[in-house]
Amino acid sequence: MIDHRLHVLQALAEHGTVTATAGALHLTPSAVSQQLRLLARDLGVELLRPEGRRVRLTPAAHVVLRHADALRVQWEAAQAELAQQGASTQDARGPLRMCGVSSALAALGAPAAARLRGTHPLVESLIVEEESAECYRMLLADETDVALVLPGPDAPPVTDARFEQAPLLTDRQDLLVPEGHRLARPEGVELAEAAGESWIVKKPNNDTYPLVMAACTAAGFTPRITHQVKEWYAVSSLVAEGFGICLMPRIVPLPQQAVTRVPLRGTPVPTRRFLTAVRRGSAAHPLVAAGLQALREAAKAHTGASASPRADPCPE
Repeated sequence: MIDHRLHVLQALAEHGTVTATAGALHLTPSAVSQQLRLLARDLGVELLRPEGRRVRLTPAAHVVLRHADALRVQWEAAQAELAQQGASTQDARGPLRMCGVSSALAALGAPAAARLRGTHPLVESLIVEEESAECYRMLLADETDVALVLPGPDAPPVTDARFEQAPLLTDRQDLLVPEGHRLARPEGVELAEAAGESWIVKKPNNDTYPLVMAACTAAGFTPRITHQVKEWYAVSSLVAEGFGICLMPRIVPLPQQAVTRVPLRGTPVPTRRFLTAVRRGSAAHPLVAAGLQALREAAKAHTGASASPRADPCPE
């Protein structure tokens, strides 16, 4: 198995300080420092140098990190190859851990788990809701196997050698307004027409916040934010009571409230693009392959349902 202390060094390289690394790994700063000291001792090299209140990675540390990435990929590939011995995707068995943002789990993760229950009865789906940044961390810490993520400004690029990321679903966003609102027009509106409205958004640490800000910026305005809440039901309730408007992802179902979902026109139309992410080298593992296939089938089914006028009255 790969030495866990290499993961600690990788986390330090990513987060920059011992304190931030400890928070990301759910360890104490002293535990992080001790593990790195022991790793340096066993390797016989200096890995860190003090630099004020921070530490700087030495050239030897960068050599170790380069090989640690390669070792992790090879280890994942080895586990996948061993699991394939005398087996196929249909023979997948054991726990499959999935994580993702709430709307993706509701629209894609839960249907995928249900499909697996029917097609692979020996697979046990274990699902955890987390924001995308935490999903990437969980992958690296081997706390999950498949992640449903939204790429954002702080997300690893698709070229990141530690992950295999693939497009899964493009989700349009609509404008959510109270019934009878001036923008509640069935033919749709341009986002710029909402520039003067009060806006209800999720908190800045939520995956959807930077998407809303980017969409409004592209439309030529900065939204006047009056309320920040976490759950879509609460967002919709505030809209229904006339406290503001919001962008509503199309895959999120509306509760029975006095709100209207208005399609957005113009270019670009705000969207959310869901990706699947796994540790590089692990995609061929029968369990992971079965999970990815189930997610692709769920995304395909959801796309078909969204295209139905009965399921989605908003024109494209």
